[in-house]
Amino acid sequence: MHKKNDLLIRIEENYIRLSKGQKRIAEYILENYNKVAFMTASVLGDIVGVSESTVVRFANALGYDGYPKLQKGLQESIKTKLTTVQRFELSKENDPSENYIKKIMSYDINNIKKTIDMLDEDLIKKIGDSIHSAKRVYILGMRSSSVLANYLGFYLNFIREDVNIISIGVQDVFDYLFKIGEDDLLIAISFPRYAKQTFEIVNFAKSRKAKLVGLTDSELSPLYQLVDDCLIAKYNMNTFIDSLVAPMSLINALIISLSIENKDSVEKNFNDLENLWNEYKIYNPNI
Repeated sequence: MHKKNDLLIRIEENYIRLSKGQKRIAEYILENYNKVAFMTASVLGDIVGVSESTVVRFANALGYDGYPKLQKGLQESIKTKLTTVQRFELSKENDPSENYIKKIMSYDINNIKKTIDMLDEDLIKKIGDSIHSAKRVYILGMRSSSVLANYLGFYLNFIREDVNIISIGVQDVFDYLFKIGEDDLLIAISFPRYAKQTFEIVNFAKSRKAKLVGLTDSELSPLYQLVDDCLIAKYNMNTFIDSLVAPMSLINALIISLSIENKDSVEKNFNDLENLWNEYKIYNPNI
């Protein structure tokens, strides 16, 4: 499924059937995919030296319903291909005369809106039930996704016992997982560029028959194919910074949903914690 939807592979497979002008577009995309992903059809046509209508026909020739669908396909295709340097180059193209700070924040808002549009509330509840019923919960996030894994683990510890955040450090990662089994749950979080070790760990947990839940950016993600249930949060890569706002919002929704379903035990846990925090003066009472 992943290869079938990869625009760059579509270009290579259909290249021989393209017209002369369309071949020029194809060649430019293959050499400059990181730039074309954010160009309009008009701009791409001007650069290549063809009309905007030729660009639209090129999209149709590759099986896309218009240029915007092709552009979206290209953005999906390059998520794992762009280096951090290339992503930084993209961010340098922001016009300083524009309010690019608000523009970047608007991207985050748009990602949350798209995530809401795709949200499956029944799936959230199903995953919540899996978290509640598991003997042990393991949470995995590599590289920048470790921020999300730690955030999720921090709050799940207030809701249930035996939550294990798999941290990468002195202790080998498989030392955390050698007891994982069919009564346990692994929550794996992975966003572009997808860390290779994530999939080694997920496959190990799969071999032990553990329940697998994923959080990723697309159905084209390699993680989506491996897990039992998967939540999707939109993600953009217009800058060198990984935009984790939408995934964080989705995690918030999952935590709140889980706490509502288990409100009596969660309330007791927080009462016990408040007494403990007061006893050891964790928070300044004068502020």
